Amino acid sequence: MRVIAGTARSLPLKTPEGTDTRPTTDRIKETLFNMLQPYLMDCVFIDLFSGSGGIGIEALSRGARHAYFVENNRNAISCIQHNIAFTKMGEKATLLKQDVFGALSLIREKEADIVFLDPPYGEGYERKALALLADKPYVTERTWIVIEAELMEDFSFVGELGFEIEKEKRYKSNKHVFVRKEQGEKG
Repeated sequence: MRVIAGTARSLPLKTPEGTDTRPTTDRIKETLFNMLQPYLMDCVFIDLFSGSGGIGIEALSRGARHAYFVENNRNAISCIQHNIAFTKMGEKATLLKQDVFGALSLIREKEADIVFLDPPYGEGYERKALALLADKPYVTERTWIVIEAELMEDFSFVGELGFEIEKEKRYKSNKHVFVRKEQGEKG
């Protein structure tokens, strides 16, 4: 795995050993960041269930002002720390070494531009995370929330939480679902 573009382009990243994390492949990461590129410059990026930190580091490499990495797996935390140091992104990075659901209330930003979630599949963490994000002041109608999920994962529940699906990008074995807070009353 490597950084695809930007100031840290081509630098290799460590990934945690074992099967606890699923690093996003370079091809999928490149597609994702091509879609996010217009929103990256000077943005605040939140990488939840960070794994190796590759997604947040890619955002920093491509111009994000600051990235939060949230992870509670000890091996993954070690990889994130190494990757942040290796790519020289330490001044722009905050690593929260804890459970995602507790960490969301520790983020003190006026507005987050992009929140990326890549939770373990089949655990229902997407719904729980979105329910908490719905009440965070830094998640506004302009904030993109991108969820990496299994192809068959159903996101019809997002409307109940005050979000709407803006777009979905499907790959062979997974997908990215782009959601935003619903706009105010229409009509």
